[in-house]
Amino acid sequence: MSRDTRHPNVALASLMFIFAAGAFACAGCSPGATAKSSTHTDIAFEKYVLPNGLEVILHEDHRLPVVAVNVWYHVGPAKETAGRTGFAHLFEHMMFQGSGHIGADQHFRLLEGAGASNVNGSTNYDRTNYLEDVPANRLSLALWLESDRMGFLLDRLDQSMLSNQQDVVRNERRQTTEDAPYGLAEEEVAHQLYPAGHPYYSSVIGTHADIQAAKLEDVREFFKNYYTPNNATLVIAGDINADSTKALVAKYFGTLPKGPVVAPVQVVTPPITAEKRVAMTDQVELPRVTLSWLTPPAVKPGDAEADMVARILGGGKASRLYRSLVYDRRIAQSVNAAQQSAELASVFQITAVARPGHTPEELEAAIQSALDSLATSEPTKDEMESARNIIQSSLLTSIESLGGLADRLNYYNYFAHDPGYLGKDLARYDAVTADAVKQFAAGYLGHDKRVVIEVRPGQKVLPPSPPTPKAPPVTKNTTVSAEPWRDKAPLPGPLSTAPLPSARRFDLPNGLAVYLVESHTLPIVTAQLVVRAGSSADPPALPGLSGFTLAMLDEGTATQDALTIARNLDSEGAEFASDMGRDGCSLTVRSLKRTAEPTLKLLADMAINPAFPEKEVERVRAQRLASLMQDRDDPNRAAFKIMWRDLYGPANPYGHMVIGTTAAVARITRAELEQHFHSVFRPDNAALVLAGDLTEAEARSLAASAFGGWKAGAGAPPVAAAALAPAPERVLIADKPGVPQTTLLVAGVSVARSDPDFEKLEVMNQVLGGAFSSRINMNLREAHGYTYGAFSGMPENTQPGPFTISGGIRTDATAAAVKEVLKEVDGIAAAPVTADELKFARESISRSLPAAFQSTLSTAATIGNLHLYGLPPDYYQGLPARLEAITADQVFEATKKHMSPKDLKVIAVGDRKLIEKSIAALKLGEMGFRNLEGEPVDAKYVPKMPAP
Repeated sequence: MSRDTRHPNVALASLMFIFAAGAFACAGCSPGATAKSSTHTDIAFEKYVLPNGLEVILHEDHRLPVVAVNVWYHVGPAKETAGRTGFAHLFEHMMFQGSGHIGADQHFRLLEGAGASNVNGSTNYDRTNYLEDVPANRLSLALWLESDRMGFLLDRLDQSMLSNQQDVVRNERRQTTEDAPYGLAEEEVAHQLYPAGHPYYSSVIGTHADIQAAKLEDVREFFKNYYTPNNATLVIAGDINADSTKALVAKYFGTLPKGPVVAPVQVVTPPITAEKRVAMTDQVELPRVTLSWLTPPAVKPGDAEADMVARILGGGKASRLYRSLVYDRRIAQSVNAAQQSAELASVFQITAVARPGHTPEELEAAIQSALDSLATSEPTKDEMESARNIIQSSLLTSIESLGGLADRLNYYNYFAHDPGYLGKDLARYDAVTADAVKQFAAGYLGHDKRVVIEVRPGQKVLPPSPPTPKAPPVTKNTTVSAEPWRDKAPLPGPLSTAPLPSARRFDLPNGLAVYLVESHTLPIVTAQLVVRAGSSADPPALPGLSGFTLAMLDEGTATQDALTIARNLDSEGAEFASDMGRDGCSLTVRSLKRTAEPTLKLLADMAINPAFPEKEVERVRAQRLASLMQDRDDPNRAAFKIMWRDLYGPANPYGHMVIGTTAAVARITRAELEQHFHSVFRPDNAALVLAGDLTEAEARSLAASAFGGWKAGAGAPPVAAAALAPAPERVLIADKPGVPQTTLLVAGVSVARSDPDFEKLEVMNQVLGGAFSSRINMNLREAHGYTYGAFSGMPENTQPGPFTISGGIRTDATAAAVKEVLKEVDGIAAAPVTADELKFARESISRSLPAAFQSTLSTAATIGNLHLYGLPPDYYQGLPARLEAITADQVFEATKKHMSPKDLKVIAVGDRKLIEKSIAALKLGEMGFRNLEGEPVDAKYVPKMPAP
């Protein structure tokens, strides 16, 4: 469950291609209409309305046996009453707690057990949505659950459910607003843009006081007013049959009563006529400045111009602000611009973080210079076309996944009152001229119309937080169902027999392995180059060398400098990303098929011909050193720094963070970067994964043209694998005074990806903490209200990797949470999982596998990981059968063999003076102390005694 400050209008633009006939060919079919081939860029859909007012939108897409169910209730904080800020978001949480025919905490359990790949909800100012991507044969389960909470939530709702979620939401506020760097400043923006009493004045999550003040009768009234069929829209997109789906919708939703008419919010947002400024302090290393303006509402005149302005000013490395502040003047660590579109008023925002030694005033002056330039001179033709191309690709990639497509239909239905608005939306961006961009900058982004929020390093000033009251007793649900047929969950339909996608492999003469996964639904191609060299290949004396090397590959080649690379990527409408892991790294591009060839050649140029220009080396070094400073802002980063160092030992290849250490990054030379690159970036040490709208003949031609000339160099000598050297202490505390919660991390060394027991341990992990409805999350979040969420994980590694359990914990519950986590670990190591848990874990993993292939990006990443860990391209096709054969005893034996509860380290990053004593009282073993860099701290904390 999550929250959005507002729903951004994903930028759209002219699409210079033709959709294939089929799923995307029908221009908004009405009931009974026949789909037909079309050259229009429209999404096929059917919309109808039930007698109770529920709007239903259907979209058939048979590429995978997956269905996305997406419900929008047209209510958010814009419809809250005074003194009840955060109520809509709190209510979003309540909808997962059980309803008339659904037991408490069963919503996630049932969906995850059925193989749902995405179950969530989110709230923004204008709407609340609920979504689940499920196997096609479990559509009726999703509709049963959604309809039951729409119609029967009040049958089960009691004070214990409300109190529990008040705890959870307050923990969410601590984690995402109060503990997050600059989080309180982001909340302040709305307070300054809108007057008190305006529907957008308060943050989506609300205040502690208002969240705690919510009463059960308030919840009931809110539900009756807004959670009604006539105030909702249901989108079902995926592998469905329209006629049978309509019958299911009628069955589950048709008998729900219509609610009261919901009047639209009528409010005039007053303009800002004089600059507003707020100076704040926070526990951050680097200053930040945010400039915000009120702009036209979503899909209204001016909204498209705002998107274009945002892209030109701060949409990437080729944008004006990046070039000026980050690249040329080097006064900013980062800068971005975005239009955040909403129903009543939108916000245009520019945010810049200063480099060490620079000030918000410098950033603001440079930003103003760029604004003045755009307000007086039209952008160039290249800037306009690049912005359109990037926006165009963003649209297509946003609807690659069925969940993204379903949400797009709901977005258009709500804001444009037309699910088939795509063509009109494209026309909006076609119509944006260079003069219109200039006029928008001059008319909307004036000096006297803005809010400026400056944040400087200093004390974090937290708002009042009333104590958490004692939990009330749970009451037994005695409601007699008005529709007894709903008492039982619907049975699954026949499982799909369609095989999971797998890759075809061919090798180039130079040794480069090439994998292809074809998908011709959309004209999109993703290419990912995977190299078997990660941070574990760093020389012991130079932690961070691999990551630094990778960061240099798009900073200039033999024929292109850094900005030329960025401009060329933009002109092709291509997305680029690089990623460094512990055992491998990757370079990824995604574009329309029509630009796949030049985009792939850009990728090859970066991967084969980097120049490592000295001036760029120093610029990137400064950025990485500043990022290491920023790591101290994030307690989660600090916890993992401690884990890697103290679990493996600083000399072990896994004994440091991927980014390395400040000392090493400061002394790495250009020669060392170049030498490391040539030793690991070789065709015989890499693979190219192509996913999307390519035939095998096209893939062979593209791969050979771009990478055929790559020559293998001398391989690097393997890094000597130092033995594990864990720290002697079992409990490690890092002091971060004044934070509102403790970041807890419990970890131990587990197994390598190649271990025969890995899949058995994946089953164990799913039961213990891998799923929302796992033992740990249900205990800490739902039973006790200690956290917004606590989960376990077992990442893939070529050497034995860590097993982790982590979560943000309410400070006063830190020791209690540690005790509960260790109790759950002891429990799973002491007895086999139950038959129900085993079935849940096996099916939640295997049934969700098709979702890994919903987009070309996820497909390429999935196949790339298989290559990285030496697994066959059809690995996932055989996984369901292997999981089905795993027994509870096998899971138990693997758990006992590989996980020793007493060897797990307990790491806590929080306010030491408030947590040390209670953790020590648990008597877990030797306790040590670390700073936020993960380094040992010798000084023992001595609490101050009160004066006599």
